[in-house]
Amino acid sequence: MPDVTWLRSSFCSQDSCVEVAHLPDGRVAVRHRLGPMAAPGPPQVYTRAEWDAFTAGVRAGEFDPTGGGT
Repeated sequence: MPDVTWLRSSFCSQDSCVEVAHLPDGRVAVRHRLGPMAAPGPPQVYTRAEWDAFTAGVRAGEFDPTGGGT
């Protein structure tokens, strides 16, 4: 993985967080970190189109476990 800046949501807890990095080639890497002292898990890498489709689904509520999606 190239030297990238990992972004963390303000909604993260002390014990667990998902981090995102925008790669130089346009792809997006996502990794899971369990606590501030734990090593992060291996990243999953997505194309920009895959990332855009996922974030659009999140914004639309498609992954809401209470059935709030469209």
